[in-house]
Amino acid sequence: MGTDQDEIRTITWSDPEVTAWAERATPIMVHGERVALWDVRATADERHEPLLIVHGFPTSSFDWAHLVPRLAQHRRVVLLDMLGFGLSAKPDRPYTMALQADVVEAVVAELGIDRLALMTHDMGDTVGGELLARQMEGTWPVEVTRRVVTNGSVYIALAHLTDGQQMLLARSDEVLPQGIGPELMAASLVATLAPAHQDIDMIGPAELVCHDGGDALLPRIIRYIEERRANERRFTGAIETHPSPLHVVWGPEDPIAVAEMADRLVAAHPGATLSWVVGAGHYPMLEAPDDFLAAVVPFLEG
Repeated sequence: MGTDQDEIRTITWSDPEVTAWAERATPIMVHGERVALWDVRATADERHEPLLIVHGFPTSSFDWAHLVPRLAQHRRVVLLDMLGFGLSAKPDRPYTMALQADVVEAVVAELGIDRLALMTHDMGDTVGGELLARQMEGTWPVEVTRRVVTNGSVYIALAHLTDGQQMLLARSDEVLPQGIGPELMAASLVATLAPAHQDIDMIGPAELVCHDGGDALLPRIIRYIEERRANERRFTGAIETHPSPLHVVWGPEDPIAVAEMADRLVAAHPGATLSWVVGAGHYPMLEAPDDFLAAVVPFLEG
């Protein structure tokens, strides 16, 4: 890896919170591609193992930016934008869970971390499943101490895919001639929130999706759904069977990853616990951040 200094810090964003988040990013080179990394050190005494956060589709680590100060009070917090997402490079290439897991592995290795807690969302749940499968096979030499899984279609047969997702999956696995732009992207993200939270401004996350042509890349990166369907026993099987403690935190009004998935996952993992973020949809960390933190912090710091 090497550092690609300042390349992602010269962009003008309409949301000042995105500007502040981008200024904190460290661009590094992973397998020849630029990856945006946030390595946040504990702000007080470091009492706990590092926390690795893996974001979902089609957004980025910015989903978690407002929670990082609390999560990083007593631990190191590491986030990255996966390839094709956010501030990372968006090459025209096939995207697989193996690729994204390779990127996460490389970042963790570069930082010298060999023990961590893992928190994942949406597509990040599946990337996490691949990492857990590798860890149990002995090919990823990192100890995963505990896990938080939130709102992702880990049981794809139960998922209620949106019209937009189905339209993208029906297209060829190639870049669109033109993306939909941040305004329509923001509207599609808002539609995944619970009705009570659809006044949340999603233009910042949408701009990060569209950055560097990311909205035109959506038919390529959404292929993870097909891969998840074909390899569910590997990905979800690892989430169900990995021996580390599991806490499931779910927005029950998610129109895509429905509440039944959370119940099924908890039933499949002996000892797993479940917290509902009442009134939240697909992005509980954005819709009800205080309630989300109240659900995850005692588990992560217990």
